[in-house]
Amino acid sequence: MNSMNKRTRSVRWESLAGVGIEHLDLTLSEAGALAVGTVVGSRNTARYGLRYQIRCDPAWCVREVIIDGAMRPEVHLLADGNGHWWAAAGDSLSALDGCIDIDIAATPFTNTLPIRRMDLAAGNRRQILVAYVRSPGAAVASAEQAYTCIEPRQRYRYESLSSGFSVDLPVDPDGLVLDYPGLFRRSGGERG
Repeated sequence: MNSMNKRTRSVRWESLAGVGIEHLDLTLSEAGALAVGTVVGSRNTARYGLRYQIRCDPAWCVREVIIDGAMRPEVHLLADGNGHWWAAAGDSLSALDGCIDIDIAATPFTNTLPIRRMDLAAGNRRQILVAYVRSPGAAVASAEQAYTCIEPRQRYRYESLSSGFSVDLPVDPDGLVLDYPGLFRRSGGERG
């Protein structure tokens, strides 16, 4: 694929819950999206750091996830885009059946995945299952969430259905979070 068919953006978020920063390179092409992010910081007295890579198909369905760094053991997952997941070694992960998206707690980027994939009209709400990755740690479990489109390509409501947590997320035209109240805020240094 030639470079005219792809576009790379670099964005950064700062943590509002402790001290931290994330740098993300997002490449969009006809083949889909590739996100490569690095997150470092500290909260209370605990330091954290991780690198992740998420590959999506053109419909924004997650197909591969790699998370490494301070999280041990490394997480390497494969998905078929229809709700079936495997460890890279080939073992089926039936506990994640029905999950299309992944939610890595340490980054606001993973909110972009369902926002882009579902492309909801104003006022529409959809409940979904996600493969949820806590940070720190490497445990992956299914979690119920919901997204409501308040204003297409501008503002969405995120809900964690297990905890009752809800927040409105302003996003840019690519669906990347601008402000995640109390947790993350986009900072300078954007390219692309």
